[in-house]
Amino acid sequence: MLELEKDLEDPYDESRVRYLTGKDPTPGEIQNKVEELETRLAEKEEQLLEKDLIFEQVERLVGRISHKAQVGKDDTLNLAKSVNNVQARIKETTRKMMALVSELSMNQAQALKLQQEARQKEALLEQCYLRMEKGEPPTEEMEYEWEKMLADVRRQAEEGEAKRMMEEEEEQYKIAGGVYTTAEPRPNAYIPDDESELPIPRPYGSHAPFKPSETGSTMRHIRKPVPKPIEI
Repeated sequence: MLELEKDLEDPYDESRVRYLTGKDPTPGEIQNKVEELETRLAEKEEQLLEKDLIFEQVERLVGRISHKAQVGKDDTLNLAKSVNNVQARIKETTRKMMALVSELSMNQAQALKLQQEARQKEALLEQCYLRMEKGEPPTEEMEYEWEKMLADVRRQAEEGEAKRMMEEEEEQYKIAGGVYTTAEPRPNAYIPDDESELPIPRPYGSHAPFKPSETGSTMRHIRKPVPKPIEI
């Protein structure tokens, strides 16, 4: 194993040597090649400088365009807000117009209805005039209302008369002290029969005559007693 490694690592082994093909350039050729490369490098640097200038100009233009775009965004936002406000106002105006159109339609229908009622009233008025010229009441409804009004007047008069009579009757039952009673008044004085005295009512005092009360409805259930004859 070690021998194989040594054989592989031996630099003097002819079987391991590989010679490069081609030829070495001369110093003049190398100088020409260097000059050519320097010329190409200068051209590339010039092109790079031009591209840098172009890049700076493009960058300035891009900055201006970006600024305009930003300003345009603000303008677009303001314009969009204005458009939204205008659209909202248009919708509100449209809604109000629809409401006004609906109200106008209702008013037109109401006006037509009122015109029809006015024509009917005019026809009814002419008919009433014709009936009145014939000596008849204008309409049966008016005649009914007139009779009803007369009946109300009579009823009110009757109620007033009944109320007046009731008040007069209550005045009869009014006693001293402002108290009302429905009890039948009893005599509390008498006129003496003595001719020597003046006929002035004299109160009974504590010995007023007894006045029996009227018999009630229950007396019909009570038999009148039959007195038995007394035997001696």
